[in-house]
Order: sequence, then structure tokens, then C-alpha cells
Amino acid sequence: MTSPSATTVTVVVVSYNSAADLPACLDSVLAAGSATVRPEIVVVDNASSDGSVDLVRRDYPEARLVLAGGNVGFARAANLGAAAGAGDFVLLLNPDAVLLPGALDALVSFALAHPRHGLYGGRVVGPDGANDPSSCWGDMTLRSLTWFATGLSTAFPRSRVFDPESLGPWQRDSVREVPVITGCLLLVRRDVWQTLGGMDETYWLYGEDADLSVRARTRGYRPVIVPGAEIRHTKGGSSSGSSKMPLVMAGRATLLRRRWNRPARALGLTLLTLGVGLRATLARLSGAGGADWTTVWHTRSAWRRGYPAALGLAPTAVAETSAPSEPAAGGLR
Repeated sequence: MTSPSATTVTVVVVSYNSAADLPACLDSVLAAGSATVRPEIVVVDNASSDGSVDLVRRDYPEARLVLAGGNVGFARAANLGAAAGAGDFVLLLNPDAVLLPGALDALVSFALAHPRHGLYGGRVVGPDGANDPSSCWGDMTLRSLTWFATGLSTAFPRSRVFDPESLGPWQRDSVREVPVITGCLLLVRRDVWQTLGGMDETYWLYGEDADLSVRARTRGYRPVIVPGAEIRHTKGGSSSGSSKMPLVMAGRATLLRRRWNRPARALGLTLLTLGVGLRATLARLSGAGGADWTTVWHTRSAWRRGYPAALGLAPTAVAETSAPSEPAAGGLR
């Protein structure tokens, strides 16, 4: 039974046509309540058309339902959800994720004991229990973009030298400070969330969680992974359809434009473009598919400008997505 003095966590689930996934996700949150932690569920719906809203209203009266009024993207929806709650912490959780037993307690107890980290993530596993590295990433830097531009990050995946954004072979099974925690499982103290101003709504999808981590670190916080906080990603590996990849690149371009200084920004965009061009060329020459990179190459004039200009480059992706289930701005190969 939850104690009156329990720490309250506002669990924000951003949903878009997620009716098939929401029951398992929300059930796991309800089951995560304990004597010391009380979850407060807020579901933000980005204009779903699959009955998600009716499902939440009918089956989860405990949840606070926020209608975004349209598919407003992840950053805006996350901010709406955080504002609708009053918990001591804000937890962003993907609708296609399930909190495993003890995960919420582990995350909150660590955060209470170590408040200066500010941002807290956990460990993601697939349906088979295998590690999914998408809970966190390294920084996008000129070095990582150089290896991307030359193809070395693809040739040597999980290399500490040539694929630094992947954080090497580390299995996310130990406490470790990291540059970027992704929005699939992200706990933030409410006072820190308010200090940072929440998510930057310039981003529509992909990149907003990396941006939040960057801004947190500039204020002295140290994002950290808590391995005892595990979620199961019910859909397995991250999706990366050709309609989504331009938006992933737009998130990276937006991060470059908003958080890097002018000389580095221009070089970073050049390296990003060269890496895409290399992969698109190799895919064409080999005849081995590569539709994702070909699409990204053909849309480079739009995604290089970042958001909000990039919103018009992939109407299909805009219609199909709302909550990122893959890395926003890290681990790109």
C-alpha cells in the first residue's frame, strides 16, 4: 500500500495510434506503485484514430487524459503531459515499453539518493531479454561525425574509437554517467524539468531528448544510467523506415544548429551530409537496397535546415509517428 509520504512520479506516455501497446504499458505503471513510490499516469494523445482515447477513458480511469488537439510531435506533447501532473518527478515512458518489476523503485530511490545527476535513465531489453542500447548514447561530436562521414562507424560498429556515440560494447548493466539519455525512459526531477524549460518544442520528433541532456549538462547536471531500472521494449529493435530517417537527420541538424557554435556547426552539417552521400552511393553501386539512405540523400536540402523547415519533407512520417522509439540523435551509423 502506498504511504501518504510516498514520492509521486508523473508518468507521461505520449500516444499516437498506440491502442495495441497501451494496455501493457499502463498496466505495468499501475503495478509499479509501492509503499514509497506513487505513479501518476498522464496519457497525451496526439490525435489518434485507432480508438486509443476511448480505451484510456474506458479502461484506465486512473489516468489523466490530455488531448493535444493534433499530432503536435513528441516535445510539445511531453511538455503538455508534464504540465498536467504534479509529481515530484516527471518520467517519460514510451507507449510500446513495459516497466519491469522494481524498475520505478530503483530509478526513484537512486534519484533521491543522488539528486545532482538531474536526469536518470535505465536499461532497455527486447522481447527476448537481450540488451537494447537505445536507452542512452554518446555525444554527437566532430570526431563521431568524421567517422560517420568516412564510413568507419559502419565498418567498426560498437567500436570505442570509430563508433563513439554507441558507447562501445557496454551493456548498460552498470551505473554510469552518459552524455545523452533517450526519451523512451527518462526520469527528471520536476524542479530540474522546470529549470530547463522542459523539452525544446522546436523539435518535432527526434533530437529533443539529446537537446535536453545537452542543456542539463551545461547547468552542471550529470545524466546517469541506473541498470536496475529496466523496461522491455515490446516491439523489439528500433524501427528505421525510409520515411522516418529524414526526420532522424532533421533532429541531428537541429541539434547542430541550436547548440553548436558557427564554425563547428557548418563543418558538422558538411560531415553529416558526406556520410549520407557515401552510404547512398554504396547502396546504389552494390544494388543491395539502401532505400533509407537514398531517401535521406534526396531530401537533404530540407533536413539540413532542421526543424521547423523539415516538417514538410516527409508527410508520411509526420502522419505515422509521434513518440520516438529509436535513438533521437545518437548511434547513427
